[in-house]
Amino acid sequence: MRRFAFLFLPLAAAALIAAGCGDDEANGSGSASNSDAATTKTEGEAMKSGEGMKAEVSMAANGARVKVVSSDYGRVIADGKGEAFYLFDKESSKKPRCHGACARVWPPVLTKGKPVAGSGAKQSLLGTTKRADGKLQVTYAGHPLYYYADDAPGTILCHDVQEFGGLWLVVKPSGQGAG
Repeated sequence: MRRFAFLFLPLAAAALIAAGCGDDEANGSGSASNSDAATTKTEGEAMKSGEGMKAEVSMAANGARVKVVSSDYGRVIADGKGEAFYLFDKESSKKPRCHGACARVWPPVLTKGKPVAGSGAKQSLLGTTKRADGKLQVTYAGHPLYYYADDAPGTILCHDVQEFGGLWLVVKPSGQGAG
């Protein structure tokens, strides 16, 4: 019986992770259209854990670093460690519309200084917008950028997901959502 429990536990954990993305019954906004995990191909990237760490990494003194990485969705923009950024199609301007519970699931990419373009990213598309709490959020091609709370460098869990009243997409180097 113990052997069965050890085999079942990893499967149950994987199911919980997949169910978390796009499980939006609480706010009535629909469900995931694609909850399969995708992998970005980055070298030597250590996994981060927890929302606090995402904020720390994105708040570099010299500005958030944005680069391009390869993924199952093609080339996408990511932070300096290779964790993918998302856009929220509900936002038609630089003004963020993801706050409270939404921002706990989709933490904003924050910066203390001017964002910096790394390999493959376009400096001309980088900018910032001020959030309601006064913090600066990174924008790319006019879209406020977000992480997904359960992603890690090299892992994309929630691309093409309907949640919090809009569609979440990883971002191509052009600034458009990946199809």
